[in-house]
Amino acid sequence: MAERAARWLIVAALLALPWLLPMILPPHQAQFWTANVFGRAIVFGIIALSLTFLATYGGFISLAQMMIAGTAGYTVAIFVDGAVPAIVGGLSYAAAVPLGLAAATLMGLLVGAIAVRTRDIYLLMITLALAMGVFRFVETNIAWFNGYEGIRNVVGPRLFGYDFRNAYVFYYAALAVAGLLYGGVLYLVRTPFGLVLQGIRDNARRVAALGYSVALHRILAFGVAGFIAGAGGVLATIYNIGISPGSIGLGATVNILIMSVIGGLGHPIGAFIGALIFVVFDTFAADLYDRDRFNTLIGLVFLAIVLVSPDGMVGVGARLRRLLGVRHAAA
Repeated sequence: MAERAARWLIVAALLALPWLLPMILPPHQAQFWTANVFGRAIVFGIIALSLTFLATYGGFISLAQMMIAGTAGYTVAIFVDGAVPAIVGGLSYAAAVPLGLAAATLMGLLVGAIAVRTRDIYLLMITLALAMGVFRFVETNIAWFNGYEGIRNVVGPRLFGYDFRNAYVFYYAALAVAGLLYGGVLYLVRTPFGLVLQGIRDNARRVAALGYSVALHRILAFGVAGFIAGAGGVLATIYNIGISPGSIGLGATVNILIMSVIGGLGHPIGAFIGALIFVVFDTFAADLYDRDRFNTLIGLVFLAIVLVSPDGMVGVGARLRRLLGVRHAAA
C-alpha cells in the first residue's frame, strides 16, 4: 500500500513539475528556458506524438507528419487576418485555427488512404514521397504559399487580455494542449477503436476474420494522427511568427523521426522526452561542440541512445524500474 502511495506521489510530482517550472527557475533565466527550450520542446513533442501514436498503437511509421503539421500551419497563415502577405485573410484566429486542424485531419486521412495497403519500408517511402511532393509544391507556388519566403506575421490571438506571443502565455497554452492530446491518446487506445487498432498491429488477418475493416481503421488512425500533428503545426507557426517551406522540408521531417526514436516508440511520453533532448542539444550545440556541427552531435546522441536502448529513453526508464524492483525484492 505504501509503495502504491509513493508511486502516485511521484506521478503527481512529475505532472506538476512542468506547470511549476517557470516559477522554480531563476527569474533571469525563466523566460529563456520557458520560450527557447521547454516551449519549443512541447511544440515538437506534439508533432512527434502523432508519429509515436501511429508507431506504438498502429505498428507503422509515417514520415509525412511534419508535412501534415505544415498543412495546418499554412491554412492558418493563409486565412487569418494580419498575415503578410495577405493571401485570403479576413478570419480571426478563433475561426482559422479550427480550419487548420480540419485541414490537417483531412490531409492525414488522405495520406492514410494512399498508404493504407503498404507496410514497413514501403510505407516509409510512400509517406516520404508524399511529404516531399507537398514540400516542392509549396516551395514553387507563389499565389497561395508565397514560395520560398513563406507567410509571416502569424502572431496568434490574445488570451484573457494577454498577448499569445508572451513566453509564459505561449508555454502554458502549449502545455495545456499537449496535456489534452496526451490524455486523449491514452484514452483513445482503451476504446474499442484503439483496441481494434492494436489488434491490427499484432495480427491484421485475425482482426479481419472477426469482421473489422483493417483498411478503415488504419485510415482513421492517420486521421487522428493528422489532428494531433495539426495542433503542433498551428503552435509551431505561431511560435515562429509564420511558416515557410523549410518548416516542412526533409530536414524537419527527419528531425521529428529522430525525436520519436530517441524518446522511444513504445509509449506516447517518448515523443516529449525525445523532443526535449533534441531541443536541449539544438539550443546548446555551440557551447557543447560546434553550432555548424549540430547534425553530427545529434547523430552521435541518436546512435548512443539507440545502441544502448533500441526502444529509446522510455526503454532505459523501463530497465531502471525493473532493476530497482529486483534490488528491492532482493533486499
